[in-house]
Amino acid sequence: MSLDTAATAPHERMQSALADDLAAVNALIRDRMASKHAPRIPEVTAHLVDAGGKRVRPMLTLAAARMCGYEGSAHQKLAATVEFIHTATLLHDDVVDESHKRRGRPTANLLWDNKSSVLVGDYLFARSFQLMVETGNLRVLNILSNAAAVIAEGEVLQLTAAMNLATTEDIYLQVIRGKTAALFEAACEVGGVIADQPEGVVRGLAAYGDALGIAFQMVDDLLDWGGSDGVLGKNTGDDFRERKLTLPVIRAVARADAAERAFWVRTIEKGDQREGDLEQAMALLLAHGTLEETRIEALDWAARAKVALDPAPQHPLRDMMADLADYVVARLT
Repeated sequence: MSLDTAATAPHERMQSALADDLAAVNALIRDRMASKHAPRIPEVTAHLVDAGGKRVRPMLTLAAARMCGYEGSAHQKLAATVEFIHTATLLHDDVVDESHKRRGRPTANLLWDNKSSVLVGDYLFARSFQLMVETGNLRVLNILSNAAAVIAEGEVLQLTAAMNLATTEDIYLQVIRGKTAALFEAACEVGGVIADQPEGVVRGLAAYGDALGIAFQMVDDLLDWGGSDGVLGKNTGDDFRERKLTLPVIRAVARADAAERAFWVRTIEKGDQREGDLEQAMALLLAHGTLEETRIEALDWAARAKVALDPAPQHPLRDMMADLADYVVARLT
């Protein structure tokens, strides 16, 4: 999901407040994505890094650390670590999903090949571990390495859950915690750890990241169906075509009568999709109210994220982080 640009957007205010840190992180990323012997590595990495991402995850690491009074530079290495992990997962995801576009540009696997995307992603994972070790903090190494494992686990779980109508809401939540929320959580948590904050603050930052990541992904899943109003456009319905079970579909399947279930078996489990099926799927989601329910769930997770910040020190960056939680769900209201 991309964040809309606006003069008052919280992520833009954070970019301004953290401008020096972000410049240092960007310089570090460029330095560490270099390779003496394999020029394709910086070529592939630069294609994705320069594609206009908002750097939300590394920015949360910087914001959490600065909010907690940290004055060193290790948080910059942690922010670069977070961005490398994120970029590596995107390279791998595009291969797994056979994607052709990312952030409006051709994917690396399309411009080069699958082998290059996978191997460059592996290189970035290795670089991320080098960076986190350089901080000399064993706890942040544990947090970020665990997040990398959870992300991979979530992607594998999504593979087994896709096209399977037995997928439950618990499994869905586990998938989105892995594929999205785990890195948000770790990004925030290590900011508090490197600033040597009390355990209550660190746990609050982790809970904020987890809830923000879940809200973020639920919004993404809902907008793929045109939002809670179910207004189809040219970019909607990809999850249906790819036979992914997101929350609106899982709930509609759980409430389906025999005829409706036969429709879901044909289109999702068997992949036999025909003209008008997307519109029929949309009608079922609207009839069962699952799009509106997903909207309410996303808003609830955003509210949880804001509450989780309560133990954190009073700071303008804390206000921006709270505003960011509202902002990621703003298009649903």
